[in-house]
Amino acid sequence: MTELVITRIFDAPREMVYRAFTDPDQIAAWFGPVGWSVPRDTVDLDVRQGGHQRFAMVNDDDPTMTSPVDATFVEVIENELLVGEESVAHIPEFGAEVLRMRIEFFDEEGGRTRLVLTQTPFPEPMAEGAREGWGSSFTKLDKILAG
Repeated sequence: MTELVITRIFDAPREMVYRAFTDPDQIAAWFGPVGWSVPRDTVDLDVRQGGHQRFAMVNDDDPTMTSPVDATFVEVIENELLVGEESVAHIPEFGAEVLRMRIEFFDEEGGRTRLVLTQTPFPEPMAEGAREGWGSSFTKLDKILAG
């Protein structure tokens, strides 16, 4: 098991980047790697401690391939921090009951934002694919933020 940590600088203010993670319309517009999309009607967010994040990623070429997300927010500090937990007990490859994701938002010079995403525990064999998937998603997010 490993801790997957991804750091990315976005050319947008922290509040704008945070909103991209908490606004249903924006989640639908950028989340998921290239080749996957999130239908807006699947997005259900209640962004507060004890709230939830639910949506489905759908494969663009084969819509029968889906990857649902059903997480509970365990910590929320507006424009600073999102921490969620999701049961992964049904995915044997994880070898864990719960996957925790922590997303931190920091101000950078020039009105930019440094995002630090940590997922743990993460199986080493799946880490590289996840890193590529997040990178692909963040490339889509760059375009939204430049919008």
